[in-house]
Amino acid sequence: MNRPYIICHMVTSLDGKVTGEFLSKPECADACEIYYDINRKLKSDGFICGRITMEGSFTEGYYPDLSEYEPVHHDLDLKMDFITDDLTGFYAVAFDPKGRLGWKSNKIIDPDGDPGYDGAQIIEVLTEQVDERYLGYLESMEIPYIFAGENEIDVDFALFKLKNIIGCETLLLEGGSIINGSFQRADVIDEISLVTAPIVADKNDKPLFTDSTVSNFELVKSEIINGNLVLNYSRKR
Repeated sequence: MNRPYIICHMVTSLDGKVTGEFLSKPECADACEIYYDINRKLKSDGFICGRITMEGSFTEGYYPDLSEYEPVHHDLDLKMDFITDDLTGFYAVAFDPKGRLGWKSNKIIDPDGDPGYDGAQIIEVLTEQVDERYLGYLESMEIPYIFAGENEIDVDFALFKLKNIIGCETLLLEGGSIINGSFQRADVIDEISLVTAPIVADKNDKPLFTDSTVSNFELVKSEIINGNLVLNYSRKR
């Protein structure tokens, strides 16, 4: 397999939602803690999130003043990836098509020192629509970046590069419904790990996958922990 093994790991409501205010309810507290505990125990080379999830969890809306950075010019037919020499082997992979995330460090700094996130080296996955000044900003921060698509991120190409350039063998997909849906449609999800909280979400909350297609999985493990259903599915091929 010429890409990393992908495990989609999420907390869901009873009706299959993964983002919304229900996650902050007391009834969801145990499910979230179980989720983080599983995240720490899963053996992976890091995690993948989309821009919105990364912004909500880590960057908190910060964005640099790009006028302070020199643009990095690339040939229109050849966008060059930027890879640093000191890759850590543990990564926070941000699918950020147009370069909208602002980082204050080239590694995730988790306030609680959670080993599932803290110290993860940031990797930006971009499209050719990115502002060249943003590339200058990333290089000044020593944040590696790779290109994977002209207007939208090509999931297969991104994963090919993450394995063959960065060296990732297994990655956790922990994004919202949009990025989860793009991975599901690309048929690259090998496992689904779900912690289902005993709560029904709001009608406007987002599902596990947006714009999904039919694909088959088989249940390989289930257990109940503190009233929460923990499920693990494997891709049925």
